[in-house]
Amino acid sequence: MQYKWGKYFFLAALLFVVFSTAIPVVAQVKSSDTLRLTISQAEDIFLKQNLSLLANHYSVDINKALLTQAKLWDNPLLVTDQNIYDGKFFRHSKENGQQYGQIYMQIQQIIRTAGKIKKLSQLAKDNVLGAEAQFSDLMRNLKFILATDMNNLAQLQSIAQVYETEIPNMESLSKGMDEMLNQGDVSKKENLRIKALLFSLQNEYNENLRQQYDVQKELSGLLRLNESTWIIADADKPVAGEELNKWQLAALQDSAFQWRPDLQSARIQQTYQQHNISYQKALAKPDLVIGPEFDKLNSYVPNYVGLTISLPIPVFNRNKGNIEAADLSYKQSVVLTQQLADQVALDITNAWKKLIAANRLLDHDNTQLRENYDTLLQNMIGSYRQRQVGLVEFIDFFDAYKETRIKQGQLVAVQRNAAAELNYAIGKNIVSL
Repeated sequence: MQYKWGKYFFLAALLFVVFSTAIPVVAQVKSSDTLRLTISQAEDIFLKQNLSLLANHYSVDINKALLTQAKLWDNPLLVTDQNIYDGKFFRHSKENGQQYGQIYMQIQQIIRTAGKIKKLSQLAKDNVLGAEAQFSDLMRNLKFILATDMNNLAQLQSIAQVYETEIPNMESLSKGMDEMLNQGDVSKKENLRIKALLFSLQNEYNENLRQQYDVQKELSGLLRLNESTWIIADADKPVAGEELNKWQLAALQDSAFQWRPDLQSARIQQTYQQHNISYQKALAKPDLVIGPEFDKLNSYVPNYVGLTISLPIPVFNRNKGNIEAADLSYKQSVVLTQQLADQVALDITNAWKKLIAANRLLDHDNTQLRENYDTLLQNMIGSYRQRQVGLVEFIDFFDAYKETRIKQGQLVAVQRNAAAELNYAIGKNIVSL
């Protein structure tokens, strides 16, 4: 039995060395370049520097350029023909009473009928509006990711503070236990149990930091920050509940129907398909080609000037298939728009219920309990040092303290994320984060 406890003691000491050397390294990384940000400040940086937004904004500009192109008329076509060799090269003269040198010229201009240019321009305008709506929807999605990342990072950093408070206390206690073990005042089992508790805290703390690294990485990508920058998220305060009292669920749904960019995009697509029906019907109408022509010698009179007009006869192709496809696409877009509108209503209801539930639970959170727990922790450590409380009672209290503080931090993050989800579902920030 003595050998068994000796082996555990050795393993415990080894783990202690590993975790003790890990924590200073982490602290060194964190302090390299610290940046404290609120969500509002993070959004300002995001709007200026995010590459996804910058790249997607080009889509709007591209469609605006295509709109300019759609408004233009077709270029006129110049057709010319002249003699190269008729016994002599490029002979354009009168010899022995005979006029030499044929020249033929024609200018053709396509005239689009049935308002094709106007209808094509309207489709291009719809594409511009669609690109703007898609840009807004991308921004909505990325802002939601940014807000939840900041909330989650604030939660992790709040929990890390619990470990940063507990671990030094436990390290000090563990050293004192070693001295008491040498004096024979505590058993190896009790000493090992305290060290195991310390190792557990250090392991949980390092896991917390690993999670922070993942969130820090995503935030650095969203904000284009230097890889050495360590963000401190100033997002650990609950959202003010009174902001929600002025809103009703039906009003929030109506607002979402107006503001949601993905729903706007679906409506624009529906309008586009409706305009496309009109355009495809216009394509069934033949275009007119008209222009003057000049023939120097090859016509029935010299220096002939005439007018050419051509018009395709719509016998075989009346664009029937494209018209039918456009009509079906419009009907499809109507169904998809209604489906998305129904989903928006469900999103609002779900996000609203989550936020109400989070607020209700947060109302039961007792700040005084947290302060009493902090004071009681120090008293409990002192009492345990003085052997006024037993090991089991001390560990039970220590675990209860840790779990309570962690859940309190999680509760704030849940409420803030629920508020961010409501903003996301509506498509506009109605709750200040």
